[in-house]
Amino acid sequence: MFHDLINLFYPESCAICGSNLAKNEHIMCVLCLHDIPVTNYHLDNDNPVKKVFYGRVEIENACELLLFRKKGAVQKLIHELKYKGRQEVGVFLGNWLGTELSMLPKYKEIDVVIPVPLHKIKQRERGYNQVEGFGKQLATSLNIPYLDNVLFKTSVSGSQTIKARFARWGTIEETLIMKNPDLITNKHILLVDDLVTTGATLEACANVLKKASGVKISIATMAYTG
Repeated sequence: MFHDLINLFYPESCAICGSNLAKNEHIMCVLCLHDIPVTNYHLDNDNPVKKVFYGRVEIENACELLLFRKKGAVQKLIHELKYKGRQEVGVFLGNWLGTELSMLPKYKEIDVVIPVPLHKIKQRERGYNQVEGFGKQLATSLNIPYLDNVLFKTSVSGSQTIKARFARWGTIEETLIMKNPDLITNKHILLVDDLVTTGATLEACANVLKKASGVKISIATMAYTG
């Protein structure tokens, strides 16, 4: 009853089309949820994202929930998460993908979830790391720890979306440091981020984490821009 009363005065809106959500809808209306492009890459490990990392860094599994297109529904969804404070979007997507992954044997072998880090200045400006809710929900679904005290970013950089991979390669890794390597020794890590485009940031993170002994890396993101 209280929920109905709140929605009467402050109705929750669809993160994509902006329409008021019905009582049984959350984050997205039924129409937008039906139309959003889902990759199903978690069902086929020989997928385009896994191939992004061939010859660059060894990745066990790679999965991305949604397909990102400029000016499309997924871009709007990620924008609401990153710049409009709608952290519940990340939780929703994490629960969605986590439910799928929890039913696959290859993802039951994963030991910990680690997010791509956000520099403390950017995190303070935004108020949160946009990957946190997504990663924590994946960890909950897989019943494993979420560790945000292992990988850190030591310098602030501009938007990664406007930089060519070859202009950034070799510099991203220099901005990352690993702490508490004992927490991930001989562990299979699920490295999580919001988007994967060239894979340069995830590649750099994976290389740093692999400096710990016996580490294996899998990747999960909200969306793929390929």
